[in-house]
Amino acid sequence: MELIHPIFKWLHIIAGVLWIGLLYFFNWINGHFAATLDGDTKKKVVPELMPRALYFFRWGAAWTWVTGVVLLYVIFWQGSFVLGESGGMLTGDNEVSLWTHIMISAVFLAVFVYDFLYKSSLAGNVRLITIVSFALIGAMVYCMKFCAGFDYRAFNIHLGAMFGSIMAFNVWYRIWPAQQKIIAAIRDGEAPDGDLVALAGLRSKHNTYMSIPMIWTMINEHTTHFAGGNLGITESTNWMVLMFLVALGWHIVWQLYKKSAKVQGF
Repeated sequence: MELIHPIFKWLHIIAGVLWIGLLYFFNWINGHFAATLDGDTKKKVVPELMPRALYFFRWGAAWTWVTGVVLLYVIFWQGSFVLGESGGMLTGDNEVSLWTHIMISAVFLAVFVYDFLYKSSLAGNVRLITIVSFALIGAMVYCMKFCAGFDYRAFNIHLGAMFGSIMAFNVWYRIWPAQQKIIAAIRDGEAPDGDLVALAGLRSKHNTYMSIPMIWTMINEHTTHFAGGNLGITESTNWMVLMFLVALGWHIVWQLYKKSAKVQGF
């Protein structure tokens, strides 16, 4: 396990940089660039550029997720994923319990709740669905801490794992299937299906909004200053710091979207 930890962390970072770098390219650069192209140019550029970019994009997502799960096991779950055993990821005298298993399962099942919500009529009201999403994220973090007894690092990284799982799902099951049809239509000189364009764009935007908070959770080992005992933060309120960082991350992404629309070519 001593070798697995550094090797998989290295691979996790490489895959993550590849994935998230392309995510930002698509959302803050390529979309605006593509809007300047005429039909004939798109017909030449898109079928050559996008399959190549999307290859590294989707496999970067896959390997980020796989190596991330391995790291969760090595760093947090190893020797603790049995009912009744003490876990290093739990606070104080907490023992691994049914709640521990429920919350770990919820991290990976949340993708289906997310997908259902954003297919529902609620998704048409951006403000409402954003509030609902934030409330559900808060409920997840609260339950990880107070029901399952996760410590600061554990509830941070498990929220990151939830975001990462949703993002990887979006890449493989929503964005990539839609993009294949969009690219084929452009190649054939046809107008892409508007619903597919909207779906791919929306899920890519969601991934962008989740990415900044996710990156914060990934550096949890270096943010323990906020775990309690400093800046008026207590052990019982440190989960609120994470929720503040989620909101701040969303705001940063919103500002970057605004900025990207103003950057012009020569």
